[in-house]
Amino acid sequence: MAVHDDCKLKFLELKAKRNYRFIVFKIEEKIQQVIVEKLGGPEETYDDFTASMPANECRYAVFDFDFITDENCQKSKIFFISWSPDTSRVRSKMLYASSKDRFRRELDGVQVELQATDPSEMSLDIIKGRAL
Repeated sequence: MAVHDDCKLKFLELKAKRNYRFIVFKIEEKIQQVIVEKLGGPEETYDDFTASMPANECRYAVFDFDFITDENCQKSKIFFISWSPDTSRVRSKMLYASSKDRFRRELDGVQVELQATDPSEMSLDIIKGRAL
């Protein structure tokens, strides 16, 4: 599975410049390549992010999560989310599962990895719990 240069470029911008709140990646099956499907601006929220995940198609995504620790420190963690809803096609689930590790390695700087098959598995409470 090839990874479009834009994927790494946009991820570096999210990591270094914080130009984006999140990036949604899609595998373009016809050309066997991971591409950027959607960029979420810095002002977008976690709800905007979850709303951009298709209900019955797989996706990869990164989300830059800002939070405040118990010690009152402002922090941020980059999450890699592998979205594979139960309602998506079996072939698609297999393709995303088999390509995940290789794609994930391309994104240097991800701090937390999450696998979700329905929206409850990537709720804001779960994200907060994994960030701390």
